[in-house]
Amino acid sequence: MVIRKKITLIGSKGKMDLDAIFDSGSTYSCIHPDIAKEIEIMIPLPEPKKFMMAKEGEVTEARSRIIIDFVLKGYTFSDEFMVVDGLSHSVIIGAKTLQAWRLKLDFENDDVIINPEVTKLWMLKNEARES
Repeated sequence: MVIRKKITLIGSKGKMDLDAIFDSGSTYSCIHPDIAKEIEIMIPLPEPKKFMMAKEGEVTEARSRIIIDFVLKGYTFSDEFMVVDGLSHSVIIGAKTLQAWRLKLDFENDDVIINPEVTKLWMLKNEARES
């Protein structure tokens, strides 16, 4: 199961609003190469990483990554995204990012839960982005 939410990606080359898929079944956060190129400088991986795709038996690989911020519900998060061809969605927020920021997926209400009490020591709510 996945949850779709509107986020803003912010990189050194620009920013972009789009729908992201929050997927606890995906280990890494991933981004389509076309979007990655628009917002951030891609960093080559020391070795390619192979990924199993949702369609059984299908494999793809990432040869680069980007490190960007993303804004959800007025909160700014930062993480690494693998640049992967053939994604079914533009951006996938995976388990590594969900765990790092202690984001919880509420499938019953189709929502991503942010606990400010848990995260307030290392992130601030950006009031300007809420409007």
